[in-house]
Amino acid sequence: MQIYLDNAATTPMDPAVIQVMIETMQQEFGNPSSIHAHGRRVKTLIEKARKTIAGLINAAPAEVFFTSGGTEADNFAIVRAVESYGIAHIITSPLEHHAVLHTVEALEKEGKVHVHYVKVDKQGHLELTHLEELLSTNARALVSLMHGNNEIGTLNDIERIGELCETYGALFHSDTVQTMGHFVHDMQHLKAHFITGAAHKFHGPKGVGFLFVRQSTKIQPLIYGGAQERNMRGGTENVYGIVGLAKALEMAYATMESDRNYIQGLKSYMIDRLTSEIPGVEFNGDIAPDKSLYTVLNASFPCTELADMLLFSLDIEGICVSGGSACSSGSNIGSHVLTAINAPSERPSVRFSFSKFNTKEEIDTVVAKLKEICLEHA
Repeated sequence: MQIYLDNAATTPMDPAVIQVMIETMQQEFGNPSSIHAHGRRVKTLIEKARKTIAGLINAAPAEVFFTSGGTEADNFAIVRAVESYGIAHIITSPLEHHAVLHTVEALEKEGKVHVHYVKVDKQGHLELTHLEELLSTNARALVSLMHGNNEIGTLNDIERIGELCETYGALFHSDTVQTMGHFVHDMQHLKAHFITGAAHKFHGPKGVGFLFVRQSTKIQPLIYGGAQERNMRGGTENVYGIVGLAKALEMAYATMESDRNYIQGLKSYMIDRLTSEIPGVEFNGDIAPDKSLYTVLNASFPCTELADMLLFSLDIEGICVSGGSACSSGSNIGSHVLTAINAPSERPSVRFSFSKFNTKEEIDTVVAKLKEICLEHA
């Protein structure tokens, strides 16, 4: 029996999402760009899904663009914003997902922008005074800062960041892939020009996501060759994925409060169990409930001789997690996030990430196995 605690990487699909996708596959095969009855019915399904998602995030349907996932959505927003607005400066942080970091690094290498990094503290909090300093000294800027960190779970105050961007006339993109479906996003309140979502992070299918683009923000198309997505992304739409995305997000919003309470309970329980059973255990990032993702817990273990083997040892025991250590000096191997917060490179770290399908019994089993593994190598 396997125990799956890697939900920040991907979540198991909800049976109700699978069912609605199967029904759509069985009943509808038309091309949504066709004008006949088959095409019109499928086009209606896409627009119904768009309307559902827009309603959940309090946006207009015309502000929602379907993509292949969160990485494409991040690339879409950043690259096209730079090109469409003549952006000279990008302000980001060293903790961002590689979908953002590698994109801005490539743009800088091409000589299109100058990239500036907001300082972070040892828990992964952004220094907002430094952000304001960067905004005040770099005109025509795009700010790209995530909502919740996928490795250590620390949350950013994107409401405050949005206000700062508005004050200094900057565009604001937030990678919300880890928080979409887990936190409420109200686009009438949040002062962001772009946010992103990926269905497989909230029990939907892989290979589909969306980009929110504020209606007042005009950017160039991502893919040419067709009129799909209002001429912004050519190519026949992933109809079944889009239907599954909308269903998954609708379900996530319907049970968000109860799911959050349950999953936060699992996270708090694991913190207590690890602390009591494994002396010397520490936690990377902020673990306070109001300052971190309730779905993510990053633990640092004292069994340093297991640094290269801990994940493998857990996998042998049927426990699916992810993690690693901070990068060693002069090496690109390891976690750029843990390196940025100065986590000790000699200590192995494990990211446990939870969903509504996990149980306390599973956590008990995992903690017992961790204790056993660490004691063997004490």
